[in-house]
Amino acid sequence: MARFLDACYRRPTDVTPVWFMRQAGRYQPEYRALREKYDLLTLLRTPELAVQVTLLPKPLGVDALILFADILLPLVPLGLGLRFVPGKGPVLEHPLRTLDDIARLRPFPIEEGLGFVLDTVRGVRAVEPDLPLIGFAGAPFTLASYAIEGGGSRHYQRTKTLLYRHPDAWTRLMDVLTEVTSAYLRAQVQAGAQAVQVFDSWVGALSPEVYRRAVLPHLQRLFASLADLGVPRIYFSTGTAGWLADLRTLDAEVISIDWRIDLDRAWEQVGGPARVAIQGNLDPLALFAPPEVLAQEVRAVLRRAGGRPGHIFNLGHGILPETDPDQVRRVVDWVHQFDGYTQ
Repeated sequence: MARFLDACYRRPTDVTPVWFMRQAGRYQPEYRALREKYDLLTLLRTPELAVQVTLLPKPLGVDALILFADILLPLVPLGLGLRFVPGKGPVLEHPLRTLDDIARLRPFPIEEGLGFVLDTVRGVRAVEPDLPLIGFAGAPFTLASYAIEGGGSRHYQRTKTLLYRHPDAWTRLMDVLTEVTSAYLRAQVQAGAQAVQVFDSWVGALSPEVYRRAVLPHLQRLFASLADLGVPRIYFSTGTAGWLADLRTLDAEVISIDWRIDLDRAWEQVGGPARVAIQGNLDPLALFAPPEVLAQEVRAVLRRAGGRPGHIFNLGHGILPETDPDQVRRVVDWVHQFDGYTQ
């Protein structure tokens, strides 16, 4: 099914394609049943199980699958360790606490450090040749923040302190993470992924000026390094409505936005339909609204897209664990059935 890929390249499609970030996960009963048998790291590191989870959203009617993995996996071969703590989330066992910790970081061979992820990609493509498969990775800033903070954070105090006080060490860290992320995404495509998405979930914690100085050049280099792969490249960020225009400098086919800005305004800021595709941007909490209210929210997003080629319907962030799967299915049906932009 080429609908999703066509939209990435701003080609006309019969209906608007739709998929959801975190569409294979905790809101699905089938996933919860697997989690009763296996811990999360076992699911992630066992290709046969990860393939099974990746395929779980297919009955919903989505137009693409996204690889079941975790953005923090590349930090494990870098020596930081990783475990998932109930009620707390991911915890890095050896976070970066000193300048020497950063100086010791070295890129690693992707097949050796993350070969199980590549086996999952190959496994999905072997059993599902029709639905496009999206590979993904965390963006350098978001990975750096996890690596420094050791887990989730409200203020990113350690991360920003390093950035402001030790710009050379910050650049060194971002260089290593950019190189690793590029190699990781290239390996996913070589294994069979048909698009890649870069998740910058925490970058909205920065000011626009700091983003331009300390983050954007690394992103530009990352996306440029993937240009020869011949697959759509998607950049997703949250909290960045204040500097979307800067994303025009990224060599990406698709810009994915959160729900904090109207889709049509965001599209114009990143270059408009003549330059780039747009992905988004329903508020994930809209899935908790009554069906009639949810339908209005879905239509509002579609109206702002205006039926122009290059819109991929998605949420402004990932599906929350408490989401009713029937609501997700309704959204897919409504997006596919939407037959006019004056409804």
